[in-house]
Amino acid sequence: MNAIIASAIAGIILMFSGVTIKNRQTVTGLATVLFFILLGVNFASLLSASPTPDIFYNDMLVFDRFSYMFNFLMTGATFLYILLLKKDISRVGTHVGEYFALISFIMLGIYLLAGYNNLLMLFLGIEIISIPQYVLAGSDKRNLKSSEASLKYLLMGAFSTGLLLMGITLIYGSTASFDINGFKTLFSNDLNPLALAGIILLIIAFAFKVSAVPMHLWTPDVYDGAPTPFTAFMATIVKSGAFLGFLRLFHISFGNLSEHWVMVLAIVTAATLLVGNITAVFQQSVKRMLAYSSIAQAGFMLFAVMSVNKTSWNAITLYAVAYSLATIGIFAVLAKMKDYTYDGFNGLARKDPALALCVTIFLLSLTGIPLTAGFMAKYYVLMATIQQGHLFWLVIFALLMAAVSASYYFRVIIAMYFKSGEPGMAYPITAYDRFMLGLTAVLVILIGIFPQWFF
Repeated sequence: MNAIIASAIAGIILMFSGVTIKNRQTVTGLATVLFFILLGVNFASLLSASPTPDIFYNDMLVFDRFSYMFNFLMTGATFLYILLLKKDISRVGTHVGEYFALISFIMLGIYLLAGYNNLLMLFLGIEIISIPQYVLAGSDKRNLKSSEASLKYLLMGAFSTGLLLMGITLIYGSTASFDINGFKTLFSNDLNPLALAGIILLIIAFAFKVSAVPMHLWTPDVYDGAPTPFTAFMATIVKSGAFLGFLRLFHISFGNLSEHWVMVLAIVTAATLLVGNITAVFQQSVKRMLAYSSIAQAGFMLFAVMSVNKTSWNAITLYAVAYSLATIGIFAVLAKMKDYTYDGFNGLARKDPALALCVTIFLLSLTGIPLTAGFMAKYYVLMATIQQGHLFWLVIFALLMAAVSASYYFRVIIAMYFKSGEPGMAYPITAYDRFMLGLTAVLVILIGIFPQWFF
């Protein structure tokens, strides 16, 4: 609860700083300090977490040790994101304070999704993380693609919100309750058609939020059109928060009814893996490739939602951190480049071997190569599904799709190491940038070696 209050206060301070402080560096420094304080608040909440969950607002919010752990890790990833991309964020437009304020408000929504115990709180959390994203996507007023991305995101987001509310309405109509803990006793293994329709609508709504097929069509255009620093945040930390909300609802509320919805999610997962990976192979822009890659990664994260067991909760945490670190690292490099195509990476290893090594580590992690965080993340989500049973065919299919993903990830590595060229940088890579990218790469390796830190 302290983190929710702290993020709201930080957002208000940053919002007013955009009006009162004209120096961008001062605003950026203030944002860095406030997000560090927010990280400290989350760490203090984690340390003081008791064995029994903390309950707020008549059971509408319930925070246990897992919630505090997830919030701390996502805040840490956000703080690292700020450190890596704060200069790039300040270059997007003139409203720097407002950009950081919107990010702070998004964190508030993620905290709600980590501890909601009521469908009304779920709706509030989803909307609090969604509305600021519509603004961030269209923040680059000099770029028509940014405005187009914002409009598409807004229209599709409004449509998915309607489906989410309709699903909540049908669930309430069949149970007369918004309490997610009460559903499992109210249904008692007897699912009526009204509730089943509500569950299907909730799956469709969440599929939009996590960019799963067939609700993924907005993703490439929005991620490609939005300013690169904000694409990095939307594709990683925001998506991870939405996935936790997805998992929390379906495990706590509908876990004993999994035979009714697991196969639906299995089909969605298979389609997401297929469409995301196959389409990414044919992209010429690295940024657009990463957009389709995020769809494919969502397919792997859906394994945790399908697997109603304890391993899946650990797996979603590990995957969220591993995916966020690697993707943020790549976008931090991409934000400083002139050419977003594969040719823009030609000869990078000769010009800047350290930078090329960091990018290689990030790409290997996204592929799922051993000794990286991405390998262990994929291992645990697939292991959770194997423990669930009856979906071994989907695990085999996921491994085949992971092999396909190597073709487009390794295409960047081939361009850096085996092709000649002069990669152009729109902005110089400073010693500070190299240090932060190196630190991120080291974290990716350490998490791959010691994944038990997150369990």
